[in-house]
Amino acid sequence: MKPTFYVTTPIYYVNDVPHIGHAYTTVAGDVLARYKRLMGYDVYFLTGSDEHGQKVEKAAITAGETPLELADRVVKRFQALWERLGISNNDFIRTTQERHKNGVSRIFKDLLDKGDIYLGEYEDWYCTPCETFWTETQLIEGRCPDCNRPVEKLKEESYFFRMSKYQEQLLAHIEANLDFIQPKSKRNEILSFIKEGLRDLSVSRTTFSWGIPVPGNDRHIIYVWFDALTNYITALGYPDETGNYGRYWPVDVHLIGKDILRFHAIYWPTFLMAAGLPLPKKVFAHGWWTVEGQKMSKSLQNVVEPNMLIDKYGVDAVRYFLLREVPFGLDGDFSHTALVQRINSDLANDIGNLLSRSTAMAVKYFDGLLHVAVELTETDRTLKLKTEEMVTIVDKFIDEMAFSKALQAIWEVISAGNKYIDETAPWTLAKDPANSGRLATVMYCLLESQRITHCLLSAFLPATSEKALASLGWNEEVSKEGLAWGGLKAGTTITKAEALFPRMEE
Repeated sequence: MKPTFYVTTPIYYVNDVPHIGHAYTTVAGDVLARYKRLMGYDVYFLTGSDEHGQKVEKAAITAGETPLELADRVVKRFQALWERLGISNNDFIRTTQERHKNGVSRIFKDLLDKGDIYLGEYEDWYCTPCETFWTETQLIEGRCPDCNRPVEKLKEESYFFRMSKYQEQLLAHIEANLDFIQPKSKRNEILSFIKEGLRDLSVSRTTFSWGIPVPGNDRHIIYVWFDALTNYITALGYPDETGNYGRYWPVDVHLIGKDILRFHAIYWPTFLMAAGLPLPKKVFAHGWWTVEGQKMSKSLQNVVEPNMLIDKYGVDAVRYFLLREVPFGLDGDFSHTALVQRINSDLANDIGNLLSRSTAMAVKYFDGLLHVAVELTETDRTLKLKTEEMVTIVDKFIDEMAFSKALQAIWEVISAGNKYIDETAPWTLAKDPANSGRLATVMYCLLESQRITHCLLSAFLPATSEKALASLGWNEEVSKEGLAWGGLKAGTTITKAEALFPRMEE
């Protein structure tokens, strides 16, 4: 039996246009999923769309369509972008699907029957864009503390979830499981929030109708966050424990942006505790992207549109930049200049140049036929050892979600390959037939190091690695076994690689 690995992105709100932030989380999830598959895991990778709530209802009325028509239209933007970005998700959950509605109704009814959800009355300041109630003290200068928009005073009958009841249990869980919330700074933030005291949570609304009705009282619509968070188990077929739910839950990691950490690290675990269900193993909150030093906003018209980036720079260059530029978990700044620099130095110069030089020499000196390596010198062994160490280092960094460090470790081997060519000078060896055995060994070490590098890189740059591995004569499925030195066999045909990345003008 293969070990399982379940990874999720948030489900994206259909009232949004896909931007670089959405692409960032989803590409990170994809790298994790591809890497774990390559390491022999049975992986389930979920993304999807959040389609209920007052904002969608209002936007649909304005556009003269039904909320479902709006959702059907907009969801295609996300699905098409994921296809372009090479996202290998196993499933795409929509909160308007029956499988989702059934699961949400079931968990809500269970908590209602148990007495952990009760009917009461709610009065507080409500922010429609954030779909969140705030207390007087939470407001900043009378406005929403999250989006700084105006709020309105609302009083309505509401169902409440007894979140306060689970405060101590949640604290104990976070303190006992150091990995549960990451990075560490975010864990501390959540701990101090809980210690201020959890209040019971309003989990229904009567001011709009676009959503899942409360079981037995359809005047109430289930609160959009209760609805949305449950997607992580409804996509697996919850409450049916026999299929994917029994197989993959609890999730190995929820990847999210830091703005929705509280929902994932407080609301969601307490809902699960109340329902008697296992908690996620890890919630990892990454940072935000600014654009040329400014916050992304529609009003500034500086929202970075991923399709435009792909058109201009290519899919793998975008994937590489997103995960290489900023340590995952910190905020990052997007600039076209930085992206072009990464393409020219890391991609065109380092990795592209190394492959085209190496394969060209193999074709020139040996008609593209690979010969077995004879005795390895100290220089050869250094490259071999560095390549083997990279496999262990990358594994450690990916488990820590340190994608930029994993890429850095891979690039150190690429640099070592370029240095190895200079040190061994194949062009000099080729001048004397007596050196043909030595030349064959040099070519073998050079190409084998790159084969292993591209096997690892297939998680990050799938299209690029596929091309590179094809020119190295490696047609096998990328696997953990393929990361061992010695995979390339004598007699393998090497073909001259095309430039992997064309240089870009500033």
